[in-house]
Amino acid sequence: MASTSRVESDGEEEPQEEELERFDDFTLASSWERFISDIEAVCRQWMANGPKNLLEKGAVHLSPSMNLYKVKSELKYAMKSYCMEYHFETNGDGKITDWDCSLHDLQLCFGVKDFLVIAPQSVSGVILDDPESSKLLSAVAIALSNCSSMWPAFVPVHDPSRKSYIGIQSMGTIFTRRFEADHISSQVPVKLMHLEGLFELFVSKFAYSQLDFSAHFFQVHFTMKLTYKTISHDDDDATHGVDADFVESGGSPKGDTHTRTQWDDDCPWSEWYSAEDPVRGIELVTIWTDKMVESSSEMAELENASPHEAQRWMLCPDISSTISDGSRANSVGFASQLSLLVEALDMSFEAQFVEDFVSVEKPGMDNLKSSMVVPPPSVVDRLLKELFQDGVKLSGFRKSKHKKSRFIKGAPLESLFAQFCLSSLWFGNCNIRAIASFWIEFIREVRWCWEESQPLPRMASSGSIDLSTCLINQKLQMLAICIEKKQQLNEEYHDCIGSEDGHSVTMENDQVVDDSWKTPDPGEHSDEKCDSPSTPTNFHNSVNSGPTYGTKPDNFTPSSDSKSSDYMRRGSASVVGPMMLLKSHQSLHAPFTQEAPLMTEDMHEERLQAVDAFGDSFNFSAQLEKEILFSDMSAFKAANPEAVFEDFIRWHSPGDWETDDTLKSEPSSSFASVDSKDNWPPQGRLSQRMSERGNLWRKIWNDAPALPASEQKPLLDPNREGEKVLHYLETIRPHQLLEQMVCTSFRAAADTLNQTSFGGLKQMQTKIDQLYVTMASMLKPLQANRLSAGSEAIEDLRRLSVVFGHVEKLLTIAASLHRKFLQAPSMSEAIFTSYHEFYSKRMGTGSVEENGDTQFSMKLQVRNHERQIVSSMFTPPTVNQSWRKVLSMGNLLNGHEPIVREIIFSKRDQVSGNHYASHTPRGYNKEIETYRMYISGTSNDLRVALSVASCD
Repeated sequence: MASTSRVESDGEEEPQEEELERFDDFTLASSWERFISDIEAVCRQWMANGPKNLLEKGAVHLSPSMNLYKVKSELKYAMKSYCMEYHFETNGDGKITDWDCSLHDLQLCFGVKDFLVIAPQSVSGVILDDPESSKLLSAVAIALSNCSSMWPAFVPVHDPSRKSYIGIQSMGTIFTRRFEADHISSQVPVKLMHLEGLFELFVSKFAYSQLDFSAHFFQVHFTMKLTYKTISHDDDDATHGVDADFVESGGSPKGDTHTRTQWDDDCPWSEWYSAEDPVRGIELVTIWTDKMVESSSEMAELENASPHEAQRWMLCPDISSTISDGSRANSVGFASQLSLLVEALDMSFEAQFVEDFVSVEKPGMDNLKSSMVVPPPSVVDRLLKELFQDGVKLSGFRKSKHKKSRFIKGAPLESLFAQFCLSSLWFGNCNIRAIASFWIEFIREVRWCWEESQPLPRMASSGSIDLSTCLINQKLQMLAICIEKKQQLNEEYHDCIGSEDGHSVTMENDQVVDDSWKTPDPGEHSDEKCDSPSTPTNFHNSVNSGPTYGTKPDNFTPSSDSKSSDYMRRGSASVVGPMMLLKSHQSLHAPFTQEAPLMTEDMHEERLQAVDAFGDSFNFSAQLEKEILFSDMSAFKAANPEAVFEDFIRWHSPGDWETDDTLKSEPSSSFASVDSKDNWPPQGRLSQRMSERGNLWRKIWNDAPALPASEQKPLLDPNREGEKVLHYLETIRPHQLLEQMVCTSFRAAADTLNQTSFGGLKQMQTKIDQLYVTMASMLKPLQANRLSAGSEAIEDLRRLSVVFGHVEKLLTIAASLHRKFLQAPSMSEAIFTSYHEFYSKRMGTGSVEENGDTQFSMKLQVRNHERQIVSSMFTPPTVNQSWRKVLSMGNLLNGHEPIVREIIFSKRDQVSGNHYASHTPRGYNKEIETYRMYISGTSNDLRVALSVASCD
């Protein structure tokens, strides 16, 4: 019974004890105790969750570290609000690597891993009152001690610019570590600018002050990090100001407006604008790893050591944040101007004629006049002078253009219209009024070239029309050919006038027996044009066929004699194999023929529409080609005086000459096997369509005179076609002009950037290839004339200009890296690959904040054989470029002193058998870092962070 009652009594006492343990009596607790209890509760909650659960509950990632996160909690004490932050890493390793670029500032200063920071919720977040900071730190220390936590805690003190902290960490029941950091921003003592003085500063923290530090030896661990930076390209503010004012006034940056050398002077875009060097400089980090130092004299020797003696070299490119911030403000380049051109296209539907955007009497254009500035006439005259510069011809741009450029229906890069479009991008900031006025003046200059028969610059005056280009370029090419032919006709006319004057004097003295053998007046058949010799430029099948004889009168009866026929033969290019004439034992001769008249895309479309309207009949197609057939038949008759219609068909259209059954085994279209001199007359007959009654081909044959191509009227009338071209250019609708300008501008800008030398970076080449594919796809509605006001294609073009801007930025970085690492392409490739991965996350987005990091940072290991190449980038500074006339920090690299010097001194001791742990348990032996000092600074400032471990 006794035992039973004892058990029951014990069972009744256990709940009471649990209730007493859970009971917290705050009736007599002060606000200070409640504040400590709140801190303890938050810390216990974070400790219970652990890093994994804290991540799931929304811990914030801190850049640039890959695995550093933080959580925070708000606390109140004495009418004040405080914010406590817990910084933790997700990896399980408790060690911190010195000089890790991803370390938090407090991790680097004090060598800690996970830590707490508590600060008031104010604008500065800094406690200016020393008693308040000490009291706050004591509260956190008590709370962490109650939690049995070994987290270090820090409190910011003093002015924020000093980056000052005090902190404490419980290291168990034996040691406590205290932290303190401060910063001197001016008037640094000369002694502390040198390694010897910094070493003695650290030694003074644990050695007796009466000692002469230079005469004693101390075992101090030492590691140092020196950061050097190349001198960035010196910007000339005055020069930039002149350029900026010139462009703002409406001028194009094209041309030599300044004399000083820019980094991109040899880049293809420098003809249009000067880009800021995206790689502002190169930072070199040299690291001396852990070394034991015993005296200040050793430190003096280290200060005179060359950076080449450092164990590690790390390269850090300084890439401008404006490249990756995603903003288009103050950006200079093709992309920004192309976006303005797209806006001009959107506004081009508001008027029917180009002149309406310039006319002062057009209603509804008042808003345009006030908001859109047209550059002064002097700027227009300068640009037109550059565009129509004498002697400028097409160069070999086709060799350097991208293989996919031809899929974009625009003008070639160096053509006249492409250069006009690129000039328009910077003309009056590419507004619609400026473009309209520039186009009007441009067409006036084109008309002057036409009327004065002056060659059209930057346009090919021979060859065929390139139908893969835009229609305006086709028209300009047609006009250039017409001007060339017009010049030839004028020269031939003057030659004829001069020759007739000379012949008239000679003929008065000659006795002419028979005027019937004179060469007939060319004006009878050539519209009073002088006869020109048969040349490969004017006629097809041009070969050296010997002299051309004149014709006899119409009542002359040809003889069967071959010599007589040959004497009458005119305009023969060559004998067509063994082919013989049907009605005469004569060889069939191929004549010189005129080239088919050139046609632009709209002329071809008119013919196709006519075919669709009237049907694809044989006679209708012959009617369309009547002039060409008439010319060919006349030339054929002149070369073969005894030929019949069937002979022309055998030569011109072999498929319409059907052989007999005995010859069907051999192809009828082969001239070599049709007939021979031994097998005459040739056997065969006309095809059914050629034999039909009323055949148009036979009618044309009957009407065609025997006239060689040199005496015929040209198929291409340069005067008529030239005026048609000018009429099209002068009456083009604004939206049609802007559509072709947009296509040409995108293509020309891309072709310009494609000429950039960037060292064959694969990622960059892939981006360029993708850009051409994207442009070809998004510009299709413009090429097909399917665009209308408010069309979705306008939005697509705006997005295209954004994509173009991304590629343009990457290309400038690739070009800059290629120039800086010309002798070390592997380094430029490694840097660009890293940046490409960083920047690709931002392509196509308008905000960088959504993607995390806003600043690119990387460290590239420099191998031993690459050190000399990197060292050569640090050219000795000139007097104007030197940061200080008196260099005071030592460790110079080609005359450059480090911009930042970071040092870590540390002293380690065994905890057993020394004054730090006189009461430690027996057998406890462990080395701890008793003193640690982090020093960072230059010759102008100094920051010191000290941590001391002591036995409590």
